[in-house]
Amino acid sequence: MPDIVVMFFLLGLLAGLVKSDLTIPRAAYDTLSLLLMLTIGLKGGMALYGRLDWSLVTELLAVAALGGLIPLVLMPVLRRVVRLSAADSASLAAHYGSVSAGTFAVALAYAEARDLVVGAEVTLYLVMMELPAIMVAIALYRRYRGAEPSEAMRGLWHETLTNRGVILLAGGVVIGTMYGPLEGATVTDLFTGAFKAVLALFLLEMGLTAAETLRPLPWRHWRLLAFALAVPPVLGLVGLLLGRALGLPEGSVLILTALAASASYIAAPAAMRTAVPKANIGLAMLASLGVTFPFNVIVGIPLYHQWSQWLG
Repeated sequence: MPDIVVMFFLLGLLAGLVKSDLTIPRAAYDTLSLLLMLTIGLKGGMALYGRLDWSLVTELLAVAALGGLIPLVLMPVLRRVVRLSAADSASLAAHYGSVSAGTFAVALAYAEARDLVVGAEVTLYLVMMELPAIMVAIALYRRYRGAEPSEAMRGLWHETLTNRGVILLAGGVVIGTMYGPLEGATVTDLFTGAFKAVLALFLLEMGLTAAETLRPLPWRHWRLLAFALAVPPVLGLVGLLLGRALGLPEGSVLILTALAASASYIAAPAAMRTAVPKANIGLAMLASLGVTFPFNVIVGIPLYHQWSQWLG
């Protein structure tokens, strides 16, 4: 059976498809997303407590390079195969090079439920993949327009680095690393103990949102829908091979695979709205949240774990 948190996503998806009046207030969703990202950061920081090592630098640089490479590969595919405009191609490339905190949380819960060994540094993968992907996609768009890449970067570093997700993830890692699981227990236990409950409610809202993006099913965008379904396994395989090459433990490989296969629906939309105003963010949300996120949560993560086991 699927992990119980996945069933909450399916419940939200079903409720949305049958046009139920079930809703989660915007303020409640914002609170859930904030709690989720802070808890992920704290869990990662506490796992890093007393284990910081320079050997992590090579691993994190490789992960960051993967985040920057994905938009370079996807941009021509989106232009020539999916037949999107330059602005929309750059936007989709940024979304798919960037990562999904929700997918990370589900992959982490999946790994923990099966007692897979997860490296302490996996939370850092979120930030390391997020920033290069967005920057590379914007630089590609500016190059297409004949503008200097630096034109796009003015103010974007500040906006991206101060994004609430980055602040909460990085801040959580720092706090968790400073205090560890024992000294910080009076506060951190409250967050980490409620992790799966918060994730379940978050996924309920994601199910409702995914159903909204797919109703009615936009058949006119069939190329984009096919792309959003076909690309995650391909990118996931690249992430899996990178994880194996780096010698990561099984749980870390699974999480890196899921992140490579995921698409952002929080940080990337905010950045692309500002940097590429001509991009249709609705198309990106249709692909990332309407197709790729459900695929990864329901089918992808167990599939990637199976691939990892086949490779031994």
